[in-house]
Amino acid sequence: MDQKVRFAIIGAGRIGQVHAENLTRHVQEAKVVAIVDVIHDAAKQTAQRFGIAHASGDPEEIFSSREIDAVAICSSTETHSEYIIRAARAGKHAFCEKPIALDLPAVDAALAAVKESGTKLQIGFNRRFDPNFRGIRDAVRRGEIGSPYLVQITSRDPEAPPLSYVKGSGGLFLDMMIHDFDMTRFLLDDEVEEVSATGAVRVDPAIGEAGDIDTAVVTVRYRCGALGVITNSRQAVYGGDQRVEVLGSLGSVSCENNTPDRVIRQTEMGVIHPKPLYFFLERYQVAYADELRSFIQAIRDDTEVEVTGNDGRAPVVLALAAGLSFREKRAVSVSEVSD
Repeated sequence: MDQKVRFAIIGAGRIGQVHAENLTRHVQEAKVVAIVDVIHDAAKQTAQRFGIAHASGDPEEIFSSREIDAVAICSSTETHSEYIIRAARAGKHAFCEKPIALDLPAVDAALAAVKESGTKLQIGFNRRFDPNFRGIRDAVRRGEIGSPYLVQITSRDPEAPPLSYVKGSGGLFLDMMIHDFDMTRFLLDDEVEEVSATGAVRVDPAIGEAGDIDTAVVTVRYRCGALGVITNSRQAVYGGDQRVEVLGSLGSVSCENNTPDRVIRQTEMGVIHPKPLYFFLERYQVAYADELRSFIQAIRDDTEVEVTGNDGRAPVVLALAAGLSFREKRAVSVSEVSD
């Protein structure tokens, strides 16, 4: 396939607009022909902003159209599995934001539909395409640090999301930490066998009243015997905090936060350097475009996508294990959640 891949976008919210901008302005191999949102005005405004020919409030228009090769599913989480299934049955490839669903039966139903149809499904774990994290994974693969001992992942948002979002997010483990659970597998090319989680409400009491936590520490044990530590907070007043370190028998490899520049000012008042990039949309701007390019390349070359449906399923399993560990205050074997 040499021609451009024709896309429709489902969802005109924040992440839908990110993908709309990349697909219309930065990814030359794509052509966006339609955008759909249940709030029709949102679809129309996004279409006007990015020069998309058709805007609709009815997703069925996308699935019945012969002018669309692939869909980018950027709608709310509870719709992801349904839209993956509908895309597969319509013979359309799907790029879907994380997570596939909040429970394993819905995840498995979506993956079964994709397998039956022979279409492609890529999950939007954009951090896999971040040059820093990919560089760490590549260094580990090359054996530069020897046998891995310990993985440390830090993720802290600059501010908590709106309470309305928290209530429908599935909770911190399935929403925010889902990226970090994906990173645990990505960085070591290994599976996690055991999860232990603890959490608290330290940022906003309303988050606790909604039944969630905003601060958490999770430890994992890999099949190879290595350990991992993930720390999350919904608030870091200095900006988005995204760091990784892998320690091994021959040394360590790590990455610090991205900053607007690398200028360091040293005076009698102290040493000053820029704060981290504030928001994840800035931090992962390149990664968002590269994950779409990778998906399109897999369609055009008829090869396997880089982030498969199984890659989307595994972090959901780990998040569910973390939730069980938090509730029961014990370490949880992953096999308790899914075989």
